[in-house]
Amino acid sequence: VQLQASGGGSVPAGGSLRLSCTASGRGTYAMGWFRQAPGKERESVAGISWDGIRTYYTTSVKGRFTISRDNSQNTIYLQMNNLKPEDTAVYYCAVYLGSGSISVMEDAWRMNSWGKGTLVTVSS
Repeated sequence: VQLQASGGGSVPAGGSLRLSCTASGRGTYAMGWFRQAPGKERESVAGISWDGIRTYYTTSVKGRFTISRDNSQNTIYLQMNNLKPEDTAVYYCAVYLGSGSISVMEDAWRMNSWGKGTLVTVSS
């Protein structure tokens, strides 16, 4: 599965962005977003099951970010509101081809495919 992410940019604190990630093939796989800030490890942000019913969010983005998917378009979205300078990072989308709890989307090492990152910069 190949992934193409888009939607990054520069916004002031409190602003919003929407990221998109389109997969090359159809399938019943979970997808998610990770991010990596300069000098830090890649961390999970949000995940969504193949049917869109189950979602996962890391604590720092709960209430501000919303993950969704449109399977007719093989695309997931990450709506990011009330952005903070600490959200600045390169954001990556990923696919998990296995099964199990949505909590597996916390673990970058479990992911099977990665898209190229898209940079999000939030200024204070």
